[in-house]
Amino acid sequence: MNNMKTWQTALLGGQMLFVAFGALVLVPILTGLDPAVALFTAGIGTLIFQLVTKREVPVFLASSFAFIAPIIYGTQTWGIAATMSGLAAAGVLYMVLSALIAWRGQGFIHRLLPPVVVGPVIMVIGLGLAPVAVHMAMGQAGDGSAQLVDQTDALVVAAISLFVTIGVSVFAKGLFRLLPILSGIIAGYAAAIAYGMVDFKAVNEAAWFVIPNFTLPEWNWQAVLYILPIAIAPAVEHIGDVTAISAVANKDFLKKPGLHRTMLGDGLATSAAALVGGPPNTTYSEVSGAVALTKAFNPVIMTWAAVFAIVLSFCGKLGAMLSTIPVPVMGGILILLFGTIAAIGMNTLVKAQADLTAPRNLVIVAVTLVFGIGGMALQVGDLMLKGIGLAAIAAIVLNLVLPKHLGE
Repeated sequence: MNNMKTWQTALLGGQMLFVAFGALVLVPILTGLDPAVALFTAGIGTLIFQLVTKREVPVFLASSFAFIAPIIYGTQTWGIAATMSGLAAAGVLYMVLSALIAWRGQGFIHRLLPPVVVGPVIMVIGLGLAPVAVHMAMGQAGDGSAQLVDQTDALVVAAISLFVTIGVSVFAKGLFRLLPILSGIIAGYAAAIAYGMVDFKAVNEAAWFVIPNFTLPEWNWQAVLYILPIAIAPAVEHIGDVTAISAVANKDFLKKPGLHRTMLGDGLATSAAALVGGPPNTTYSEVSGAVALTKAFNPVIMTWAAVFAIVLSFCGKLGAMLSTIPVPVMGGILILLFGTIAAIGMNTLVKAQADLTAPRNLVIVAVTLVFGIGGMALQVGDLMLKGIGLAAIAAIVLNLVLPKHLGE
């Protein structure tokens, strides 16, 4: 693969971007961010990651699903610019963890953030805004405050979007199986057109070349304190992602270039994205799956994918087309997506064989779930912690203060 011609690596790079595209643009579409900015920051983030890791790891970085719920809440509460300060801080947390890994090794992360902490936090991320998915599937605004599309028609479109996504993820073969979200969006979008939900006026009026709607962050302590604890779960997931791509490529990337370098690259990519109004970056498992399928292990392929993402970000027609996707299409996808994230959190506990009859584990999981899903809030002066962020902090504190053998 390393002896491929330039046009061959470029072609494979385009394919990798195609695999990532559906999920990449889904996050900004759902959260109200600019998809063009997300494309730009995915490309820039991947190049930053390659620079830090000496272009040794064949991964592509793009919009992180773990931050969908906090971005939606943050933009509704403080606005996009303030939310970006919290997302930039999340990247700084990765950098701090990178320094600690370089200093103390990987073991301390597992001691500080065991599965009994990470599992319920991931579940809360998935279930915290489940009503948003249901509202959108019913043709309503995310908060249910307005009916945007006829409810009966919306439910049909959402069902098509949902079931096509499920069908492709379960029954499709080969490379097609890596595109369930993109397939669901296309099917739902076609149904929405048939129901007259799509207006192409914005696409016709859009220019071919435009500058993405970059947004500079504005410092907001509340946004930082809300989002920072949420970054813990995807930071831990990063270890799993690097382990997975190591298995795919048959190389131990945890040792060379090292977990501290991959974590640093992820952190710098996330903060860089937030500095211009993009969603946090993470390594994409669907792209890693495509790497496994095609045996395309050359990291230069990801360089091409990054370049193509940056070039596409300046295409105004593409951004306008993405903005025409109706809410029921996204609602159908979100029902599966939020549920899947919750299931991943549950699986984290199952794989670790966490004994939930043990009082200590039961207390941590129970408090985390109720705090997160119930929307518990804690206000100190002008600062407020609530929902997912407070739940994550509660889980960490309980894990640190409760005796290891409580109730035995």
